[in-house]
Amino acid sequence: MFLYLPIAEISVNVIVFLSLGIAVGTLSGIFGVGGGFLMTPLLIFFGIPPAVAVGTEANQIVASSVSGVLAHWRRGNVDFKMGSILLIGGIIGSTFGVWLFRVLRELGQIDLVIMLSYVIFLGTIGLLMFVESLRTMVRSRSGAGSRRKLHQHNFLHGLPFKMRFRRSKLYISALLPLLIGVIVGILSAIMGVGGGFIMVPAMIYLLGMPTSVVVGTSLFQIIFVTANATFLQATFNQTVDVVLALLLMVGAVIGAQIGTQLGAKLRGEQLRILLALMVLAVCSKIVYDLVATPDELFIMVTGAAH
Repeated sequence: MFLYLPIAEISVNVIVFLSLGIAVGTLSGIFGVGGGFLMTPLLIFFGIPPAVAVGTEANQIVASSVSGVLAHWRRGNVDFKMGSILLIGGIIGSTFGVWLFRVLRELGQIDLVIMLSYVIFLGTIGLLMFVESLRTMVRSRSGAGSRRKLHQHNFLHGLPFKMRFRRSKLYISALLPLLIGVIVGILSAIMGVGGGFIMVPAMIYLLGMPTSVVVGTSLFQIIFVTANATFLQATFNQTVDVVLALLLMVGAVIGAQIGTQLGAKLRGEQLRILLALMVLAVCSKIVYDLVATPDELFIMVTGAAH
């Protein structure tokens, strides 16, 4: 069964795209990420134009994140105070990011910027996360360094406007999560991601939040930031394909509930190392697509003509 996507201007297999939504929604529930860092490249691999993939993917992220947050909230694993500070920064960042997206699109550079952004951020975050998680697993098995903190205090922890976050058992400057929120908000608009692949490690290693609380809190912030990005993308850039969004959203809601159940059975370091491996795998595929010679070079000429 095929459906025509009016904005993407292609026909797609309904079963394939529903399955993609379920698969990425499952990962969202497990790792506390919106899943955009996986879904957006997958949509591009399946022939969806990068600008449309970025604008539409935010809808799926909202759906899977809402489903995931409800499941984590029932377990008491959401720090709403921390999430609210991250959210304020995220709204600021995503609004600026949509404006930047429009400028780059008018310059004809948005496709390249999207792909390079994935390579840089996925490669860096994935590698750092993998190394740290591997060290944690080795230490836990050897029994050494069991009291070592996940984060180290630095000048960032000396910033003013300190607040107490009781659910996360932290007393830190509100400027730190605010800044993280701004950065993730910009990435949400430019890359079509919820930003969880940066948000989750930042909350663990920079803020020092417990892994159990990080997942639900990350999803809470992602809901509103991606909703803001989706609205602005549809209003100013007209890159949101509603038909594609509905297909992804149905699968995402189902998958998020499955993922939440699976994630509860894994340890913190196991979750982080699995997420790191997936991030690096996606990064490798994007690098290959950027450097590989296209099968049909004439397509590039046609695109340039427009």
